[in-house]
Amino acid sequence: MSKKRRTYTREYKVEAVKLVTEQGISLSEAGRRLGISCSMIFRWKQELEAEGDNAFPGYGNLLPVDEELSRLRAENKRLMMECDILKKAMTFLARDRA
Repeated sequence: MSKKRRTYTREYKVEAVKLVTEQGISLSEAGRRLGISCSMIFRWKQELEAEGDNAFPGYGNLLPVDEELSRLRAENKRLMMECDILKKAMTFLARDRA
């Protein structure tokens, strides 16, 4: 039987990182206190430093760049469909004229 993967909220991750950065507790000690690996806290710390407020977006909450990419892909798909429809219409009209 496999273990269920634990998930952590953004607030939990930020507080875990604060234990290390603001309170001066070592990574291994923070990991022991929280019952998680110190490498996980280290990874969270790196992500928080790199991304700032955009770190840990969570499920369904995309980064602004990813949201725009998704929107642009949908728009591109729509425009390609419109272009195909127009091509078919032009072919149909050209055939009728001949």
